[in-house]
Amino acid sequence: MIRTLIALLSLFALPLTQAQTFTASTDPARAQVKLPEPAKPELPSLILIGDSTVRNGQDDGQGKGAEGQWGWGNPIAAYFDTNKINVVNRAVGGLSSRTYRSSGHWDRTKPFIKRGDWVVMQFGHNDASPVNDNSRARGVLRGTGSEKEDIDNQLTGKPETVYTYGAYLRGYIAEIRAAGATPVVCSPVIRKRWEADGVKVTRAGGNFAAWAAEVARQESVAFIDLNEWGALRYEALGKATVEKLFPADTPQETVHTNWLGAAVNAQLVIAGLIQNKVLPDAVYTRRFAPDGSDDRPVVDARKVKVEAPRDPKLPSLVLIGDSTVRSGGQNGAYGWGERLAPFFDTQRINIVNNAIGGRSSRTFFTEGRWASVLDQLKAGDTLLIQFGHNDGARIGDPAGKNRGSVPGIGPEAVEDTRPDGSKEMVQSFGWYLARYINDAKAKGAHVVVLSPIPHKDRWQTGQPRDFESYTAWGEQVARENGAQFIDLTMLVTEAYRVIGAERVDAYFADARTHTNDAGAVFNATRVVEGLKRLPGKPLQAYLREPTL
Repeated sequence: MIRTLIALLSLFALPLTQAQTFTASTDPARAQVKLPEPAKPELPSLILIGDSTVRNGQDDGQGKGAEGQWGWGNPIAAYFDTNKINVVNRAVGGLSSRTYRSSGHWDRTKPFIKRGDWVVMQFGHNDASPVNDNSRARGVLRGTGSEKEDIDNQLTGKPETVYTYGAYLRGYIAEIRAAGATPVVCSPVIRKRWEADGVKVTRAGGNFAAWAAEVARQESVAFIDLNEWGALRYEALGKATVEKLFPADTPQETVHTNWLGAAVNAQLVIAGLIQNKVLPDAVYTRRFAPDGSDDRPVVDARKVKVEAPRDPKLPSLVLIGDSTVRSGGQNGAYGWGERLAPFFDTQRINIVNNAIGGRSSRTFFTEGRWASVLDQLKAGDTLLIQFGHNDGARIGDPAGKNRGSVPGIGPEAVEDTRPDGSKEMVQSFGWYLARYINDAKAKGAHVVVLSPIPHKDRWQTGQPRDFESYTAWGEQVARENGAQFIDLTMLVTEAYRVIGAERVDAYFADARTHTNDAGAVFNATRVVEGLKRLPGKPLQAYLREPTL
């Protein structure tokens, strides 16, 4: 009876996936997990090996959806263009750097590694277990040296030589390189453990995280410090928010995250791959810095002056928005607003592009840029507004760069803290749009709201339409406040569907969002199509056939 009770208690003490019959055993004779293979063998592959913090159980959230336990190897796939790279998550829950090899999973993974691939390894959470027992026998010798210990493995009943953590990592590195692939070492992900003040996160200290870094340095391998970066990320988010990154039904859980927490860790891995310049830029669909923000810097407003009309006597077509309207050629990116002028008779109308990269409907207003634009507006001008790409940032998350607006169009407001410690009441997306519309109309200007251009990976038939909420909110605010509306998202989407993926890919300067010169011209053409369809055709008299 006592033995049964102890067994049950030990089962409940394990992460959920350890209690499932499908969980891999360290005994290869009992291993019961089927791992994915490269979907397109002709493409290069990013192969992941590790433990349950990379791939949890059968990689299905245990049937609990987003609130189940997930490893970061699942959400990370969405940050890559799978037409250019395979993401193959061959991590196995419950294993260590030692037992991933001794259970046979490494031997089954090696045939999929080819020249030009990358292999990311993350071990450590299970390596501190006992070296020899009859339940898992998965522990390693501490450190990175050449020490070894011969044992009679109580689990397998076979003799085995056990090495240090560092020795196992070096073994993987050597074999990956021998296959012509590139190894990457990650430290274990951070645990949810807070210092007494509830503000600082307890780091792993001088053990597996430090040893992983030491091996990476000795072997000249890219290293991603998920321990330190994860701690900084948790501290920035705060204790209450971090709790939401873990399954609600297991509040004592400190290691295994839910889907949202797995996505946070995946973003850190992406940041590390980018920072170490491991993969070509073209394979990413999203980019992150270690704080979770897009790694591309927000354009410094001090370096981008508010553009004035060339001829103040003429009516002006004034544009406000983000980098999809104006990128300035940075890294080869151009917004559609920068290629709009050839469609107009600029001897009769000014084209004034006051969009600026990195801004949302909120920050274009709070930085004072709108006030400067408004000063120049006059009766007879037309204002085009396109925001949405940056409005979805999480309010209160420093990674959002204080750009997020409250979802919706209502009067709700949320307090946010700026980097300088000052407070700001953040309004809804619709509130900011309505403010722009009504301010401009008060000056006698005509206003047109445009929905955002779609991402490179969100236009194909059968996919949910991109920016569905922002389109609906923009249309409703325009209608209720006496402005006109263009569904630019669908105009571009439908045009992309006509020309096909190969040409669409060629229109982008980065993985997902920003168009190159040709893409900017293509989208400017769609904007003009939308303007021509507006009731009353307010700008028809100024249009001309472009010379491009």
